[in-house]
Amino acid sequence: MPEHTAASRLRLSGLCFLLQILNILLFAAFVRYSPESSPGQCPSQLNCSRRNPDSGFQQPRSQGVHTQVLLSFGLLVAFLTRYGPGSAATSILIIAFAIQWAVLIQGIFYFLLNGKIYVGAQSMVSADLCTAAVLISTGAVLGRVNPVQMLLLALLEVTVCTLNEFILLSLMGVSDSGRSLTLHTFGAYFGLVVSRFLCQPHKDKRKREELQSTGQQTDVFAVVGTIFLWIFWPSFTSSTAVHNNAENWAVLNTYFSLVASTVATFILSPVLCEESTPRMVQIQDATLAGMAVMGMAGEMLVTPFGALIAGFLVGLISPLGFRFFTPVLRSRLKIQDTCGVHNIHGLPGVLGALLGTLLTLLATADTYGDRLELVFPLVAQGSRTVTHQALMQLSALPLTLLLAALGGCLTG
Repeated sequence: MPEHTAASRLRLSGLCFLLQILNILLFAAFVRYSPESSPGQCPSQLNCSRRNPDSGFQQPRSQGVHTQVLLSFGLLVAFLTRYGPGSAATSILIIAFAIQWAVLIQGIFYFLLNGKIYVGAQSMVSADLCTAAVLISTGAVLGRVNPVQMLLLALLEVTVCTLNEFILLSLMGVSDSGRSLTLHTFGAYFGLVVSRFLCQPHKDKRKREELQSTGQQTDVFAVVGTIFLWIFWPSFTSSTAVHNNAENWAVLNTYFSLVASTVATFILSPVLCEESTPRMVQIQDATLAGMAVMGMAGEMLVTPFGALIAGFLVGLISPLGFRFFTPVLRSRLKIQDTCGVHNIHGLPGVLGALLGTLLTLLATADTYGDRLELVFPLVAQGSRTVTHQALMQLSALPLTLLLAALGGCLTG
């Protein structure tokens, strides 16, 4: 046993060393500051008037998104009594590696010019969003994989996640600023497919009992995580909005959704559970679900009462999923979803995509005004009809599920 433990430590140390050296070499060869970040002249090959990733309002956003990933998502995988401290440390390792790898992979798709990758504040925002998808996936396999396996998961998932994002946002012109599809849905179902491949029936029953053992630190982590969700998630959801004016709707709709989903938890939890008051973990889950459903629809014309309705419904669906759907995943599909990412991210992400598709049909110049060009530029330019855009939004859902399943199969 000591020899096995020593070998595991050496494998982790060796893999971390190799991956970090690889990142350093790739950064040295390809990564440069964006011209907008430098005092020098903008090269003629770059249209700096259109690409402005380092404008003033991006700096506080990038800080808010990074704080959100570190604290809120990191604490989500730290709620288990036995695995909490180790999971928190491992999540920081995953974040540290995935951000570097995401900057490189996304740079190849988005910023590669004349053999160089130009990075700025928006590059860090995009890398953080991709890293958040990896952390969601690790929630589905927590307690059954070691840090070495998690690093390999991050290596592969960042690549497939970036490919999915590039196809949806750049090639198909899908509007998904809050990442209902490319973050929540992709991360959840990628992790669930990996979890299916890790199924070991003779060990899973005993492991499930260990994973379900929670203690006082559970509520401590959940309280801190929930507070940071309320503070930073609206800026997280609106971090990729094209312009300040497009950000306002996303922030307001996100707040309306999260407050309604939280109230819904207090309605349903006493019915489904023995406790008269929901535990902080349940409130944290409801907060995440209410925010995930606004990922795509947040910057659209959902209206304040529509955001309240969406948040309230998803706040009811999430605990129902824990009570009735999670046992089906475990018994019929052999998927052990440790942190319940299917109910927190998967289902809300899918519902958010469907809601966004429906709201796309309302995208006219009369209803949106000047915002139409910010949210649906192709429709505003006349190169697409509203129906065509809605079909693109809808087709993005099965494509995301397909890529998440294929990536999860390969990783598993």
